[in-house]
Amino acid sequence: MTGCIFIACHFKFFCLKKHEEKYCPRCKAVFECKVGDIVNCQCGAVTISDETKRFLQKTRYDCLCNNCLRQINEMVKFSHQHSFPLQKELLVEGLHYTMEKGLFVFTELYHIQRGACCGNNCKHCAYGYQ
Repeated sequence: MTGCIFIACHFKFFCLKKHEEKYCPRCKAVFECKVGDIVNCQCGAVTISDETKRFLQKTRYDCLCNNCLRQINEMVKFSHQHSFPLQKELLVEGLHYTMEKGLFVFTELYHIQRGACCGNNCKHCAYGYQ
């Protein structure tokens, strides 16, 4: 692409020509993305684990705000410290799911612990497929 600067942000490559105002795809907060000056970008202020970096590579997310990066890093950390509940009896309401109109609605943490997107357009998809 002519005139593009290819920059890695969250270990994905993007073509941007300048700083831009973005909406966080996860929480819809507005922030300035400085992918053209990654050293000074807001996401550089957040330290994330290697596990979180690997998780983010599996998502469809573009740049995320600092708050979401921190939250995802904490959920990934939790998911690596606690095993995925393989039996229904091991699911904890409020942690793994909520009940809405008599249906199980799985949380973002549940999806992270699951380890992959199911492709069912889940309400709390951790992979950015909403």
